[in-house]
Amino acid sequence: MNTKMISALYAILMAGQLCCAAAGTQAEALDGNAFSYSLTLKTPGDPAVHHELAAVLEGDGRQSLTSEENLPVAIFRSHAKTQEGEAIRVAVTALEDVNFSYGESYATGLAHSDNMFYMPGFWYRQNLRSPQTAPSFHTSDSWIVREDRLSTPLTAVFCPSDGKSYSVIRKDNFQSEALTTHKEGEVIVSGKTSIGYTGFVNQDGKTVLRYGFPYREEPKTYIRKLTLAPPVQAFQHLKAGESVILEWEITGREAVDFTDCVSKTWRYCYDTFRPRKVEGTYSVDFMKKTMSRYFLDSYVASTPVNYYASPEMVVATCASPQRAEIGFVGRTLLNAFNALEYAEEVGEPCRTTAGDEKLASQARSIFDSYLANGFSPAGFFEEVIYCPSGKTKEAHSIRRQSEGIYAILYYLGYEKRQGRQHKDWEAKIKNMLDLFLGIQNPDGSFPRKFKDDLSIVDASSGSTPSATLPLVMGYKYFKDKRYLESAKRTVDYLEKDLISKADYFSSTLDANCEDKEASLYAATAVYYLALATSGEERDHYADLARKASYFAISWYYTWDVPFAQGQMLGDLGFKSRGWGNVSVENNHIDVFVFDFADVLRWLSDNYGEKRFGEFADVISTSMRQLLPFEGHLCGVAKPGYYPEVVQHTNWDYGRNGKGFYNNIFAPGWTVASLWELLTPGRAERFLERKK
Repeated sequence: MNTKMISALYAILMAGQLCCAAAGTQAEALDGNAFSYSLTLKTPGDPAVHHELAAVLEGDGRQSLTSEENLPVAIFRSHAKTQEGEAIRVAVTALEDVNFSYGESYATGLAHSDNMFYMPGFWYRQNLRSPQTAPSFHTSDSWIVREDRLSTPLTAVFCPSDGKSYSVIRKDNFQSEALTTHKEGEVIVSGKTSIGYTGFVNQDGKTVLRYGFPYREEPKTYIRKLTLAPPVQAFQHLKAGESVILEWEITGREAVDFTDCVSKTWRYCYDTFRPRKVEGTYSVDFMKKTMSRYFLDSYVASTPVNYYASPEMVVATCASPQRAEIGFVGRTLLNAFNALEYAEEVGEPCRTTAGDEKLASQARSIFDSYLANGFSPAGFFEEVIYCPSGKTKEAHSIRRQSEGIYAILYYLGYEKRQGRQHKDWEAKIKNMLDLFLGIQNPDGSFPRKFKDDLSIVDASSGSTPSATLPLVMGYKYFKDKRYLESAKRTVDYLEKDLISKADYFSSTLDANCEDKEASLYAATAVYYLALATSGEERDHYADLARKASYFAISWYYTWDVPFAQGQMLGDLGFKSRGWGNVSVENNHIDVFVFDFADVLRWLSDNYGEKRFGEFADVISTSMRQLLPFEGHLCGVAKPGYYPEVVQHTNWDYGRNGKGFYNNIFAPGWTVASLWELLTPGRAERFLERKK
């Protein structure tokens, strides 16, 4: 290595050192002996060669990382105390053309089997709610993943016995991504990538944090739903004289429990990346006007019910499938309310392509057809109806039933304010709420799925918080305290079995695992109950909403994942900040939020937690990015049909991969979610007490 190259490299590191030092020196230094370093080199056509590195202290306090063998790279490392822990800066410079992978480990000293782990938006505790065919402790107790799987590129470990927690976070600018020819084994990336790796390893019974660059995944890589594949290790090509600068921060903190660990670590993640609103996105008026095209164009008039088509729609055509669904991925009834309210507010500015029906009349036909033909013999909603045959699903779900009641109560409340009442609908909804009281378990929970005769199909209770919302709303609408007491019992269950244990799972109907929607629904449920109560009781529910919200918000991205040229999302300039990972099983991002932004703003106002309110604004602006309209369809066939499965990492349903969508989607729920996001304050207005 020549003198000029050495001088240049040192100058780069000095800049990093000064930056680190400026952050402060309040935290104790981490154990320098707990770090280890490695370099792996790849020659095309030959197996990669691994080198353990030794740190040699230079005269200025920095380290050079060397091997017993001559290496084709020079590696220098600097570190400095920060207010949070220790900042690390590594410079890798090629002395000749080379394909490399750099890695570090930090030995925490914590007993591995007792620990809980947190990789935001992907890993919570030990992922034991997930099956063996998804990433979990069932398969292995050591996992390393590529950073773009995570809503923040961080791994944290928490030891419940002594309250200690350690984390490592990547702090670089993430600007580049490259296409690859294959997704497993040893891969030389085709260009520059910014994606590294992070994770945890059981090493002789102790937890080791492991991180490095470029990305790798082991013991498996997760390529599609419930499909684990062989591990992958990527190599970055550097030409002679080129350098890569890498930055991480290692922290140590104390926490009372796992909830406290997640809360503190999320605040740290937020403060590290400081996500800002996405500028230049579309106005609320333009969003709603464009999404109303979905109402108009997806409307299906058939026997026995009329509906907005949604599940299993082909992205390339947006042709309407013959399936009506009231909740979950359909949301027909909520969209009918949204369409009706919007049409009457703006004077029905849009018409169908045939020009013969207007928005409001279509919405009313949906309500009328469901009132006539949308109920089971016992009085539950027929959640999924295959048209025109009228065939239905045998089992009911507490989530779809709850979401249907929720939509109708908003509809009834709106109609009553307009001087219109619907006694038949009121009777149907009150009967369903009474049926809810009959299937509620003694501990306050609800079974996930059941039959018309109330026999249980799926006794798991992760979907319970979805029932809290209509029970609270039913109490408010019908003035029936039984519904409020039932809602309180659901929260008793949530507090004891979900919130206190930081165990949120199986809220979605297409997965059985840790998922975003379970914590989001829990936070929203206790928020609704807080709005309906007062005094110490209200304060207690608000505190529970705050705890659950930290889990829910941890699924949403604080940073922008890089995409390669040629990947549609990259070509569109898509920013991932503010979008939420779905679940451990379904590793894509989407716009599931509904009125959770209201929860965040309410908590921000009540607790002075400014991060919640700020991030609600990030979510609100970012989720508008992929609106399809004429001349800018964002990969979707029709205007207003908002995309669903946004593939931001190396995972897919078997179609397209990173930077694209799945080939089928369900725009019914995406439109409904964004509509509520862009209509703030609904719950507070519905539950507002009379002065």
